[in-house]
Amino acid sequence: MSKSGRLYIAMPDRVKQIIGTLRGAGFEAWAVGGCVRDSLLGRTPEDWDITTSAMPEQTKALFDRTFDTGIEHGTVTVLLDGEGFEVTTYRIDGVYEDGRHPREVTFTRSLREDLLRRDFTINAMAYSDEEGLVDLFGGLADLADHVIRCVGDARARFSEDALRILRGIRFAAQLGFALEDKTREGMRALAPTLQKISAERIQTELVKTLLSDRPDLLRTAWELGITKWFLPEFDRIMETTQETPHHMYTVGEHTLQALLHIRPDRVLRLAMLLHDMGKPDLKTVDADGVAHFKKHAVRSEEIARAVLRRLKFDNDTLRKVTTLVYYHDYRMPVRPASVRRAMHRIGPDLFPLYLEVRRADVLAQSLYMREEKLADIEGAARLYREILDRAECVTQKDLAVNGRDLMEAGFAPGKEMGELLRELLDAVIEEPALNTKEQLLALAEGKRIQGQ
Repeated sequence: MSKSGRLYIAMPDRVKQIIGTLRGAGFEAWAVGGCVRDSLLGRTPEDWDITTSAMPEQTKALFDRTFDTGIEHGTVTVLLDGEGFEVTTYRIDGVYEDGRHPREVTFTRSLREDLLRRDFTINAMAYSDEEGLVDLFGGLADLADHVIRCVGDARARFSEDALRILRGIRFAAQLGFALEDKTREGMRALAPTLQKISAERIQTELVKTLLSDRPDLLRTAWELGITKWFLPEFDRIMETTQETPHHMYTVGEHTLQALLHIRPDRVLRLAMLLHDMGKPDLKTVDADGVAHFKKHAVRSEEIARAVLRRLKFDNDTLRKVTTLVYYHDYRMPVRPASVRRAMHRIGPDLFPLYLEVRRADVLAQSLYMREEKLADIEGAARLYREILDRAECVTQKDLAVNGRDLMEAGFAPGKEMGELLRELLDAVIEEPALNTKEQLLALAEGKRIQGQ
């Protein structure tokens, strides 16, 4: 965008107010980093960060409501009408002792020094309405060329903060950019330092990469020796071939293709990443040279659980993803009772996701029997929608009777009652019309008589 022949970025009024207040008091102030990058790309920034020559205490004195976000690093959050904006003093980072955080920071009056410490050129630009864009390291040209390039020496930037290695992959995936050669080599050389990064930080960058339009850039992370330090299971599948008519890729390439064939949902993308992790452990090759991976879904679920725990995912995500991985290869006859039974096993909430997983899995396989496989999945999906429309019972809570009803009918509580309820549910899943209180009590009574 341009205004009066000069590059112009439309900033929110509150950002303008903060910058104007700081500048009105005699300090420099700019919007900086990702918000400038996204604005130049025509995207809506998630956050607006401001950098200033004012010391933290000077910033706090200019605004009615502030709180210390990271004041030891010069960051103060300014609150305007309940919305927070981070304002950080120009700084020079000291020695990075842990591969993540500087031992100390030194405040400076130089915008150049502040921009010089940042990771990539596209994130090292500053902007104000008064002076326009400050681009000291070629960020605008790299945006135009679709390139991710480190500010200054790549090895120095990655040695300061190893997380920048994953951030570089993530930005390339989100923006569809290429990694500049020296940046790639810096990533390769410093990849082992990812061992210093917390699981939570790695999780965040991995998920952002998976949810991008290019989750298959994990291939680049593998090629550069990055994944081996936080997801070695991925390296194993990238190296495992599949000599079978059903596949035309290695397990890893199949996984990357499957990621591209499923919508960018956190649970779904994680499930596709992990769904075949067990194949390397279970691969066998028969006398005809055909590969088999029997019971790989069970082993994949075990590995998925271990990976998700290692990367500190929450329990709800763990439950959903591991269930989808366990059932990703589960197939049932295309008949209503079979679909109802599958809905019960997998869970009504996860069954539609299971169908998406199966479809993505097939689309990432060879063309062998693809149409038949997809027709089978669509048939199950059609029956699933019909079952929902008819509100048919697939879980015990939807049964027309419960434990109290059975006790009132003279059945004793305990293990036998639980088994009886499971038998009644099984009967209803096979024949939904049985799901009335009268019929189920009669059925229960019949079972009691048979058991005497």
